[in-house]
Amino acid sequence: MRFDLLTLFPDLFESYLQQSLLKKAIDRGLVEIHRWNFRDWATGRHQSVDDKPYGGGPGMLIRCQPVFDCVEHVQCQGAAPGRLIMLTPAGQTLDQRLVESLSHESRFVLLCGRYEGFDDRIRQGLAPLEISIGDYITNGGEVPAMVLIETLIRLVPGVLGDETSSQYESFAESGVLEYPQFTRPREFRGMTVPDVLLNGNHAEIAHWRSAASLSRTRERRGPDTPLADERKEPGACP
Repeated sequence: MRFDLLTLFPDLFESYLQQSLLKKAIDRGLVEIHRWNFRDWATGRHQSVDDKPYGGGPGMLIRCQPVFDCVEHVQCQGAAPGRLIMLTPAGQTLDQRLVESLSHESRFVLLCGRYEGFDDRIRQGLAPLEISIGDYITNGGEVPAMVLIETLIRLVPGVLGDETSSQYESFAESGVLEYPQFTRPREFRGMTVPDVLLNGNHAEIAHWRSAASLSRTRERRGPDTPLADERKEPGACP
């Protein structure tokens, strides 16, 4: 899986790319990351990439020309242009279902904004998929891009040490949160591991985990949260 990161601050990714599972995936050739700076396509003596918004208002907007030229160049640097994605608070909210739908693609070109955002003609003319990581504002699109990368690489075969682990995490099945997990010691500061996890009965453990997942989901997402088993069509087989 290949990611092309288009940004005004490519060095923000330096440490991120050298850590943990992502670095191992890059070293093994499972993930490929390329960084590009919009400013390299800016024209004029000052290589300006931003300007004041028409109609007034605070801040600056990223101009069309550097972004269009950068995107068009980057999309030619591979066998396929890839899926163009703009990280923006106005986009579709990122969730596991969206991640799984995107995971079948092999290349992503990520637009990371700054300042007050992009000139809207960038959205109109390039027609990217717009993705938000939540209803709040970050300083730029770089951190949201990291979040998207983190979610996607977990679904690349070979990235996780245990290929089954992603199947049992929160949201991976039925939209429920993951059950609580414990490790040694059995008792810590008066808190103990549930006895059912220690009895070796796999059927009872599975039942406890399922019930714990449902309970946690109801507690944290609300008692009326629709779960997969409740979304079945009337008359559907259980």
